[in-house]
Amino acid sequence: MIDKIKEMDDLISQIDKLNYHYYTLDDPLLSDAEYDKIYDKLVNLENETGTVLSYSPTTRVGGSILDKFAKHTHLGRLYSMDKAQGDDALLTWYNRIEKFVKDYNLVNINKLPEPEFIVELKFDGLTINLTYENKNLVMASTRGNGIIGEEILEQVKTIYSVPLRINYAGKIEVQGEGLMPLSELQKYNEKFDDKLKNARNAAAGALRNLDPKVTKKRNLTAFFYNVGYIEEELFNSDDDIKEFLRENNFKVSKYNFKVKKFQEIIDKIREIGDNRDKLDILIDGVTIKVNDITTRKALGYTNKFPRWAIAYKFEAEEISTTLLDVVWNVGRTAKVTPSAILEPVDIGGVTVQRATLNNYDDILRKKVKIGSRVLIRRSNDVIPEILGTLPSDNETREIERPKTCPYCGSHLYQDGVHIFCPNTLSCVPQLVSRLTHFASRDAMDIEGFSEKTIEKLMKAVNLKEIPDIYKLKYDDIIKIEGFKEKRTKNLLRAIEDSKSPHLSNFIYALGIPNVGIKTARDLAKHFKDFDKLKDSKEEELISIGDIGSITAEEIVDFFNDDRIVRAVDELFELGVSPKFEDEDDAPKPLLDKTIVITGTLDLPRKELEEKLISFGAKVTGSVSKKTDYVIAGENPGSKYDKAKSLNIKILSLEELEKLVGGLNE
Repeated sequence: MIDKIKEMDDLISQIDKLNYHYYTLDDPLLSDAEYDKIYDKLVNLENETGTVLSYSPTTRVGGSILDKFAKHTHLGRLYSMDKAQGDDALLTWYNRIEKFVKDYNLVNINKLPEPEFIVELKFDGLTINLTYENKNLVMASTRGNGIIGEEILEQVKTIYSVPLRINYAGKIEVQGEGLMPLSELQKYNEKFDDKLKNARNAAAGALRNLDPKVTKKRNLTAFFYNVGYIEEELFNSDDDIKEFLRENNFKVSKYNFKVKKFQEIIDKIREIGDNRDKLDILIDGVTIKVNDITTRKALGYTNKFPRWAIAYKFEAEEISTTLLDVVWNVGRTAKVTPSAILEPVDIGGVTVQRATLNNYDDILRKKVKIGSRVLIRRSNDVIPEILGTLPSDNETREIERPKTCPYCGSHLYQDGVHIFCPNTLSCVPQLVSRLTHFASRDAMDIEGFSEKTIEKLMKAVNLKEIPDIYKLKYDDIIKIEGFKEKRTKNLLRAIEDSKSPHLSNFIYALGIPNVGIKTARDLAKHFKDFDKLKDSKEEELISIGDIGSITAEEIVDFFNDDRIVRAVDELFELGVSPKFEDEDDAPKPLLDKTIVITGTLDLPRKELEEKLISFGAKVTGSVSKKTDYVIAGENPGSKYDKAKSLNIKILSLEELEKLVGGLNE
């Protein structure tokens, strides 16, 4: 037994090293398949011994749902930072530091060094405070009021850039920021129906969700920048703190600049600001800190802030305007959501006329009314969000909660915070959305069956449900505006060709709640037969891929709906016949190759990624010495430059086609 525990400990050390290189350094040491073998060996040993060590990576999978968040008292206080509203305020702070050091040195024998400053990113996520004891992560909490936060250990353990075990054996607290990378936000919104509005709220919502499995689905990362409590005097400077964090496998941003002169601070602020849009995480400014720890202690704190640090916030993409109206929209999931109509306003060079309001509870919480002066925020080309209201003399009126569907007149019902239309059979927006999704590229791939075409068909031939697509005749389509003989025949041919889809595409096309294309592929690979999926149970579904209990329940409920079963049976009667094709048997000309895509290409990026993955490649978002190829289009940017500096092979789309023997397979 002792030998097996020792073997488990060795495996955990090996996996920790691999995770550090993969998630923190972006420098994978092994292929995914090789990593899985080591991980599976650990899992087998844990099952065999009935022992799971507290720092095992298998504990990252997400614990049970919590009843509530427990309070946690920090070992050291977490201070917020004073803010510099512009260059003049920053200069005032800088001059105050210089004067303090000069005056201090006039009256003290032990002199302070010439002021030196660290300029680094101000992350826009959720502050997390980690406690380690005897090398192990024993607690994680939110910042709270700086003295007391909330325990979020199970949620934080799902973040792979957070080490579960470190080299330092003493008791310490480490501060960092939990973030959702923008690339992960995009992937999440492509996969799930419940779209996330922005990365900041997505990260905060994930870390403060009682179900750690929800946190895990968002693939958060975390950057660390401070040791807030330690039992011994180890650090003489902020440089020492950062080096300690790196030595203990914490993820530290490379954007750390050491400067002395005020103009150097301004130059670095401008440099970070100019590169802000190239980052895969949200930042809302920079922080400037005195580097020397002795100087920090001499400067001390106010009641709220350290005197030795300040935050310089970038000009936020926030602006106020008037809320003119709220319209209610119905999607394919039957959810009825509000959309704000705004008095047009320019924000970040874009004219904004609409903004997001999540649900009716959101309207009440933000005290939004028709005619209100509202503050809106636009971030990274996401649809602007209403943050709240501002004082004004405008005449306002309450926004009424809708009682009937604005499209079909059905009486609405509420489930949780969301409002739904029960008329899934003939509510036009729901049907248009379902048909559009069914015909989309990742689904049945019916070329030419666009949303506008669907709307015209609904008026012309009373198209009512998905099986009706396969009942369309030449005479039905030719009478639609814009359709002549060639276009009509092309659409009929596309409909006919779609009758033999891959099983994964057919599963995705059905629009099962929370089942995106990746989950559809996992389901297809596991069951290999549609009838087996249709008859599956929750217990089996939870064992597949990233499927959690909620999605498993949604799948079972979906196939227990008689109306859905009848529609699927009718599709089969009309000739639809999904086939499972084992991708393992397909040629893999790019097997185990790591590829980065950059620049503008003729082929949609998502489609290219799918093709590369089908050829066995691993597609990543950043260039490292482990990258095998970079696929470059027009205006490739910094990834292209880095690839050249590392002598990585750069391919055009045409060269890629020659390498793999064509992209149209």
